[in-house]
Amino acid sequence: MAEDIEIRRKRLLHRSLYTGMKEVDILLGSFARRHLQTFTEVELDQYEALLENYDDPQIYAWAIGRDPVPPHLDTGVMKLLKSYKLPF
Repeated sequence: MAEDIEIRRKRLLHRSLYTGMKEVDILLGSFARRHLQTFTEVELDQYEALLENYDDPQIYAWAIGRDPVPPHLDTGVMKLLKSYKLPF
């Protein structure tokens, strides 16, 4: 049985808020609060794959532009994350 989309969004929000690295918690938690509710299933798949398959410090380095994003990860979600500005 497929996971309910709202449960999936809550699970991804929780994962975004508690990464184990404070800087990433702040960035991804804020990003997830802002965008998860409007993500399509495809965008949720992209975001979830990013969280599940890559280390938090590497995601952070891509998001802030310190490291180049590998071509296979240069999705709409990653572009949105790279352009995201914290609200404070």
